[in-house]
Amino acid sequence: MDGSTIQGALQEYKRGLGHLAETLPSVVSGYNQFTEACFSEGELPKKTKHLIALSLGVYANDEYCIIYHTKGAVDQGASDHEVLEAAAVTSAFAGGLAMSQVVTLVQDALLEFRQHPVQ
Repeated sequence: MDGSTIQGALQEYKRGLGHLAETLPSVVSGYNQFTEACFSEGELPKKTKHLIALSLGVYANDEYCIIYHTKGAVDQGASDHEVLEAAAVTSAFAGGLAMSQVVTLVQDALLEFRQHPVQ
């Protein structure tokens, strides 16, 4: 997936969430509060939480979560090696499906976020 597609996926998700918030504001607000609490600093640092979420995204084959949590991990200071290692662990559980995401989308997203950081 090229950089414009990765950036586009983030924008598409944000637009979709905005539209859903107009239609179901209490659902989106509740979801946002819940996820903010889940990803707040705690016994586990935010970086670790994004690495866990990235692994789960790879396991679920959820491309939006893979992109979003790769960015979250990078934003929290994760090295490329940490991101790839966390994502690769998933392959022990999900085999080829997970590995295909690690060798394509995860690496593409890392490259894109290193070359063109999104705020």
